[in-house]
Amino acid sequence: MDMRADRLLSILLLLQIHGQMTSRELARRLEVSERTIHRDMEALSASGVPVMAERGAGGGWALPEGYQTNLTGLNAPEIQSLFFHRPLRMMADLGLADAAEGALTKLLATLPPDSRRTAEYIRQRIHVDMAGWQRGGESVEFLPVLQEAVWHDRQVRILYQKNDGTASERVLNPLGLVAKGSVWYLVAAASGGEPRTYRVSRVQGAEVLDAPCERPAGFDLAKHWGQSSAEFVAQLPRFQVVLRAKESILQRMRWASRWSQVEQVSPADEVGWCEVAVRFEEEWNAVEFVLSFGGDVEVLSPSSLRDKVLDAARAVVAVYS
Repeated sequence: MDMRADRLLSILLLLQIHGQMTSRELARRLEVSERTIHRDMEALSASGVPVMAERGAGGGWALPEGYQTNLTGLNAPEIQSLFFHRPLRMMADLGLADAAEGALTKLLATLPPDSRRTAEYIRQRIHVDMAGWQRGGESVEFLPVLQEAVWHDRQVRILYQKNDGTASERVLNPLGLVAKGSVWYLVAAASGGEPRTYRVSRVQGAEVLDAPCERPAGFDLAKHWGQSSAEFVAQLPRFQVVLRAKESILQRMRWASRWSQVEQVSPADEVGWCEVAVRFEEEWNAVEFVLSFGGDVEVLSPSSLRDKVLDAARAVVAVYS
């Protein structure tokens, strides 16, 4: 399928899904000019597709009510995207594991033989596992209750564990659920408040209320999550350190701690040592990191970190003496 034919098919699908769209909306979604959209509409009309142009404010392109087109083919990348394994744990948390597998089986049955073979080929060669090696599963006991509140646009009362270990009761407008890695989060807002993020594993009780959810006008879950995530990362503490390390341990340094980020490495000198710039969230993270490598790492700066590492090393020696 060439690029234009693929775009024409995308236009048909978008109009079937959304009912009516302007040339500007279609151009933005398909990353082309509005002039290109007008030419594509002429091509669809010439081929017998009954696209209609609604003039005036609130107008746009539309298909007749009830119109459906039979799609006869998917290109290889589209088939690949549909048949990659979904994260099974996330689907199971939502109670959708069996439904997801059933939907893929039905979709597979509708494909032509060549496309079906491509889909099976992909499924047997790529598997996505989002669980970490060391992290145990978090409790999501109340995820079904939160999911019900989100699905039905109802407020929810939760008992939420705070950072100090105590719990407080809150009435929230649930705006959506987000899976980050293998961890679930609830995006919600108190009445009149801004959307905030709540870790589902810290919800100790939940009850769906009869009151309808107050959803901010124009709220977009993916956009909000992207913005709030960027703000969270930007506000993380940053402790910059310069180390001298053996070249042989550089790979271990890159994955040794979730609290560190190797940012720059200089070429090794004649005896196999490198200068390494590392960013930590807190100074104590850096102390523990350096001590874990023993004599294979030396702190060059800041001097205050050198002093703390030395004090900690002396304490270790005292214990074992």
